[in-house]
Amino acid sequence: MELLDINSKVTLLNGVKMPVLGLGVYKAKNGQQVINAIHYALDAGYRHIDTASFYNNEEGVGEAIRKGNVAREEIFVTTKVWNDDHGFDNTLKAFEASRQKLQLDYIDLYLIHWPVPGKYLETWKALEQLYRERKVKAIGVCNCMEHHLQDIMDNSEIKPMLLQNEFHPRLVQQELLDFCKENQIQYEGWSPLMRGQILTNETLKGLAEKYRKSVAQITLRWNLQKGVVAIPKSVHKHRIEENADIFDFSLSEEEMNLIDSLDREERTGAHPDHFMDHFK
Repeated sequence: MELLDINSKVTLLNGVKMPVLGLGVYKAKNGQQVINAIHYALDAGYRHIDTASFYNNEEGVGEAIRKGNVAREEIFVTTKVWNDDHGFDNTLKAFEASRQKLQLDYIDLYLIHWPVPGKYLETWKALEQLYRERKVKAIGVCNCMEHHLQDIMDNSEIKPMLLQNEFHPRLVQQELLDFCKENQIQYEGWSPLMRGQILTNETLKGLAEKYRKSVAQITLRWNLQKGVVAIPKSVHKHRIEENADIFDFSLSEEEMNLIDSLDREERTGAHPDHFMDHFK
């Protein structure tokens, strides 16, 4: 992963190029709040927006893109199919509903939000059809472990191009990272700042002082140097701009290993094998 500036991209398995840094809009309110956040991001150089049907703000995301000063084809847009919409026909309907809310001709990346047991393989077949019909440029999954990925690869014609999981210094999952790398599946991290919990860590604070950066900037730089696409969420202009200011320094191998050592397998969200109870 080349990290020259905010325009830096990774190339997915099928050749599609994806910006290494994006804006996550989870919990951003539909309407003016999410519109403002996306405009702050576009003005700061972001060209990657991550939403989902579950976030209930796809209309605002689409409006922000249409009213922004950046051409649609320059913006990489991700959305996701929610748990209640699994199954082949349901997924196709859910995709069209998302596309209509976004008012976009195509989606850059469409993801399965959670691997609903007994249903995600059928849902994946719908994603394959959407991909073949060129309604989406790339397809992938979220919140999966190695066995989910292997199951999809063993029972499908097209393997996931990307895995989006919770990822931060307290949850590294190096074996899963290595598995994805071996199988050319791009890793993308949600909650890269551990919902703010990582910002008081003394090790990261020490590195922040050394580089005259914030703890968030140190953490996001580590994220990218691990080869993981980052999508920090914020609706605040100064934070969105700060999160993008991570391309003028680099962490040493020793410092990367030091941050890796903070791993405690701590999650802020549900475990992919036990998430159904979480959403009841």
